[in-house]
Amino acid sequence: MLVEHRGKRPVVHASAWVAPTAVVCGDVRVGEDARILWNAVVSAEDGRVEIGARSVVMEHALVRGRAAHPVQVGDDVLIGPHAHVNGATLGRQAFVATGAALFPGATVGERAEVRIRGVVHVNSTVAAGAVVPIGWVAVGDRVLPPDRHEEIWAIQEGLDFPGTVYGEARGEDLMARVMPRQTAWLAAHRDDRVL
Repeated sequence: MLVEHRGKRPVVHASAWVAPTAVVCGDVRVGEDARILWNAVVSAEDGRVEIGARSVVMEHALVRGRAAHPVQVGDDVLIGPHAHVNGATLGRQAFVATGAALFPGATVGERAEVRIRGVVHVNSTVAAGAVVPIGWVAVGDRVLPPDRHEEIWAIQEGLDFPGTVYGEARGEDLMARVMPRQTAWLAAHRDDRVL
Protein backbone atom coordinates (compact mmCIF):
# COMPACT_ATOMS: atom_id res chain seq x y z
CA MET A 1 0.00 0.00 0.00
CA LEU A 2 1.34 3.42 -0.94
CA VAL A 3 0.46 6.27 1.39
CA GLU A 4 0.82 10.04 1.02
CA HIS A 5 2.06 11.57 4.30
CA ARG A 6 2.45 15.30 4.99
CA GLY A 7 1.84 15.94 1.29
CA LYS A 8 4.68 13.67 0.13
CA ARG A 9 4.12 10.55 -1.96
CA PRO A 10 6.32 7.50 -2.40
CA VAL A 11 7.99 7.05 -5.77
CA VAL A 12 8.40 3.40 -6.75
CA HIS A 13 10.40 2.47 -9.85
CA ALA A 14 8.27 0.67 -12.44
CA SER A 15 10.42 -2.49 -12.12
CA ALA A 16 10.20 -2.58 -8.30
CA TRP A 17 7.55 -4.53 -6.39
CA VAL A 18 5.71 -3.65 -3.19
CA ALA A 19 3.65 -6.45 -1.61
CA PRO A 20 -0.05 -5.63 -1.19
CA THR A 21 0.27 -5.90 2.61
CA ALA A 22 3.42 -3.76 2.84
CA VAL A 23 3.18 -0.05 3.66
CA VAL A 24 5.34 2.56 1.92
CA CYS A 25 4.54 5.95 3.43
CA GLY A 26 5.66 9.49 2.62
CA ASP A 27 8.90 10.70 1.05
CA VAL A 28 10.21 7.27 0.02
CA ARG A 29 12.10 6.37 -3.15
CA VAL A 30 12.18 2.68 -4.11
CA GLY A 31 14.80 1.88 -6.74
CA GLU A 32 14.93 -0.29 -9.81
CA ASP A 33 14.11 -3.99 -9.22
CA ALA A 34 13.84 -3.42 -5.44
CA ARG A 35 11.36 -5.50 -3.44
CA ILE A 36 9.33 -4.57 -0.35
CA LEU A 37 7.87 -7.83 0.96
CA TRP A 38 4.77 -8.81 2.93
CA ASN A 39 3.93 -6.64 5.97
CA ALA A 40 7.12 -4.61 5.77
CA VAL A 41 6.80 -0.91 6.65
CA VAL A 42 8.91 1.78 4.97
CA SER A 43 7.97 5.12 6.50
CA ALA A 44 9.33 8.61 5.98
CA GLU A 45 7.90 10.08 9.19
CA ASP A 46 9.87 13.29 8.88
CA GLY A 47 12.93 12.29 6.86
CA ARG A 48 13.42 10.74 3.45
CA VAL A 49 13.98 7.02 2.78
CA GLU A 50 15.87 5.85 -0.31
CA ILE A 51 15.98 2.14 -1.17
CA GLY A 52 18.61 1.27 -3.78
CA ALA A 53 18.38 -0.90 -6.86
CA ARG A 54 17.85 -4.63 -6.30
CA SER A 55 17.58 -4.14 -2.56
CA VAL A 56 15.05 -6.17 -0.57
CA VAL A 57 13.15 -5.25 2.59
CA MET A 58 11.85 -8.58 3.88
CA GLU A 59 8.70 -9.51 5.78
CA HIS A 60 7.80 -7.48 8.88
CA ALA A 61 10.90 -5.26 8.66
CA LEU A 62 10.62 -1.58 9.60
CA VAL A 63 12.60 1.12 7.78
CA ARG A 64 11.99 4.65 9.15
CA GLY A 65 13.47 7.95 7.97
CA ARG A 66 14.01 10.81 10.41
CA ALA A 67 14.55 14.53 9.77
CA ALA A 68 18.09 14.59 11.09
CA HIS A 69 18.79 11.05 9.92
CA PRO A 70 17.24 10.09 6.58
CA VAL A 71 17.64 6.46 5.56
CA GLN A 72 19.91 5.65 2.65
CA VAL A 73 19.97 2.00 1.55
CA GLY A 74 22.53 1.30 -1.15
CA ASP A 75 22.15 -1.05 -4.09
CA ASP A 76 21.98 -4.84 -3.57
CA VAL A 77 21.20 -4.66 0.17
CA LEU A 78 19.16 -7.23 2.09
CA ILE A 79 17.19 -6.13 5.15
CA GLY A 80 15.97 -9.29 6.86
CA PRO A 81 12.61 -10.15 8.44
CA HIS A 82 11.74 -8.25 11.62
CA ALA A 83 14.77 -5.97 11.25
CA HIS A 84 14.53 -2.35 12.44
CA VAL A 85 16.40 0.26 10.39
CA ASN A 86 15.74 3.69 11.89
CA GLY A 87 17.62 6.71 10.53
CA ALA A 88 20.59 4.65 9.34
CA THR A 89 22.79 4.48 6.23
CA LEU A 90 23.58 1.12 4.63
CA GLY A 91 26.32 0.83 2.04
CA ARG A 92 25.87 -1.24 -1.08
CA GLN A 93 25.79 -5.02 -0.66
CA ALA A 94 25.27 -4.73 3.10
CA PHE A 95 23.39 -7.51 4.89
CA VAL A 96 21.08 -6.85 7.85
CA ALA A 97 19.81 -10.14 9.28
CA THR A 98 16.59 -11.14 11.01
CA GLY A 99 15.78 -9.08 14.08
CA ALA A 100 18.74 -6.70 13.77
CA ALA A 101 18.28 -3.12 15.04
CA LEU A 102 20.00 -0.04 13.58
CA PHE A 103 19.44 3.31 15.26
CA PRO A 104 19.61 6.97 14.10
CA GLY A 105 23.00 8.06 12.88
CA ALA A 106 24.20 4.46 12.43
CA THR A 107 26.30 3.65 9.37
CA VAL A 108 26.84 0.15 8.01
CA GLY A 109 29.58 0.08 5.38
CA GLU A 110 29.66 -1.64 2.02
CA ARG A 111 29.51 -5.45 2.22
CA ALA A 112 29.25 -5.29 6.02
CA GLU A 113 26.99 -7.70 7.91
CA VAL A 114 24.81 -7.20 10.95
CA ARG A 115 23.84 -10.73 11.88
CA ILE A 116 20.75 -12.06 13.70
CA ARG A 117 19.66 -9.75 16.55
CA GLY A 118 22.77 -7.62 16.11
CA VAL A 119 22.52 -3.96 17.18
CA VAL A 120 24.15 -0.87 15.70
CA HIS A 121 23.63 1.89 18.23
CA VAL A 122 23.04 5.60 17.57
CA ASN A 123 25.91 7.40 15.88
CA SER A 124 27.88 4.15 15.54
CA THR A 125 29.75 2.78 12.54
CA VAL A 126 30.30 -0.71 11.17
CA ALA A 127 33.24 -0.51 8.76
CA ALA A 128 33.08 -1.77 5.19
CA GLY A 129 33.32 -5.56 5.15
CA ALA A 130 33.03 -5.84 8.95
CA VAL A 131 30.66 -8.16 10.84
CA VAL A 132 28.47 -7.64 13.89
CA PRO A 133 28.14 -11.24 15.14
CA ILE A 134 24.85 -12.78 16.25
CA GLY A 135 23.48 -10.76 19.17
CA TRP A 136 26.49 -8.45 19.44
CA VAL A 137 26.42 -4.65 19.70
CA ALA A 138 28.21 -2.08 17.55
CA VAL A 139 28.75 0.99 19.69
CA GLY A 140 30.87 3.92 18.54
CA ASP A 141 33.43 2.21 16.30
CA ARG A 142 33.65 -0.99 18.36
CA VAL A 143 31.77 -4.29 18.23
CA LEU A 144 31.23 -5.97 21.60
CA PRO A 145 29.44 -9.06 22.91
CA PRO A 146 26.26 -8.38 24.89
CA ASP A 147 27.73 -9.69 28.16
CA ARG A 148 30.05 -6.64 28.32
CA HIS A 149 27.23 -4.28 29.24
CA GLU A 150 29.33 -1.95 31.42
CA GLU A 151 31.82 -1.43 28.59
CA ILE A 152 28.99 -0.94 26.07
CA TRP A 153 27.28 1.57 28.36
CA ALA A 154 30.50 3.51 28.92
CA ILE A 155 30.60 4.18 25.17
CA GLN A 156 26.85 4.32 24.57
CA GLU A 157 26.18 7.01 27.17
CA GLY A 158 28.42 9.45 25.30
CA LEU A 159 26.65 8.73 21.99
CA ASP A 160 23.58 10.52 23.44
CA PHE A 161 20.62 8.34 22.48
CA PRO A 162 17.95 10.72 23.91
CA GLY A 163 19.55 13.76 22.29
CA THR A 164 19.97 12.00 18.94
CA VAL A 165 16.50 10.44 18.83
CA TYR A 166 14.37 12.94 20.75
CA GLY A 167 16.42 16.13 20.98
CA GLU A 168 16.18 15.92 24.77
CA ALA A 169 18.61 15.47 27.65
CA ARG A 170 18.61 12.21 29.58
CA GLY A 171 16.68 12.31 32.86
CA GLU A 172 14.01 10.60 34.93
CA ASP A 173 11.28 12.62 33.25
CA LEU A 174 12.51 11.93 29.69
CA MET A 175 9.41 10.08 28.52
CA ALA A 176 7.09 12.61 30.19
CA ARG A 177 8.85 15.32 28.15
CA VAL A 178 8.98 13.34 24.91
CA MET A 179 5.67 11.55 24.60
CA PRO A 180 3.29 14.55 24.36
CA ARG A 181 5.37 15.91 21.47
CA GLN A 182 5.68 12.44 19.91
CA THR A 183 1.95 11.71 19.94
CA ALA A 184 1.17 15.19 18.59
CA TRP A 185 3.66 14.67 15.74
CA LEU A 186 2.28 11.23 14.88
CA ALA A 187 -1.27 12.61 14.83
CA ALA A 188 -0.47 13.84 11.30
CA HIS A 189 -1.15 10.27 10.14
CA ARG A 190 -4.86 11.07 10.57
CA ASP A 191 -4.53 13.07 7.33
CA ASP A 192 -2.66 10.39 5.35
CA ARG A 193 -4.09 9.38 1.98
CA VAL A 194 -3.89 5.86 0.64
CA LEU A 195 -2.90 6.10 -3.03
